[in-house]
Amino acid sequence: MNQINPAKLFQSKWTAVKPKNKEKHFLVVEVKFDEGGVVVHCALESVINKKIIAVDWHDLKNSDTWKQGWK
Repeated sequence: MNQINPAKLFQSKWTAVKPKNKEKHFLVVEVKFDEGGVVVHCALESVINKKIIAVDWHDLKNSDTWKQGWK
């Protein structure tokens, strides 16, 4: 289980455990918070082709799917 601080999520680096279409390394390029400081939107950008995908930031906690940093 990856530990994540939502305040430090922006510009963090992630590696997909099971890459698709050679998209392995990602950078968090967008994080939106509601009035209570809860993350409501998170977007990752693939380093290889600049494709942006929206993810539930809680999914990043799953170490079977994502690893922190570029590995």
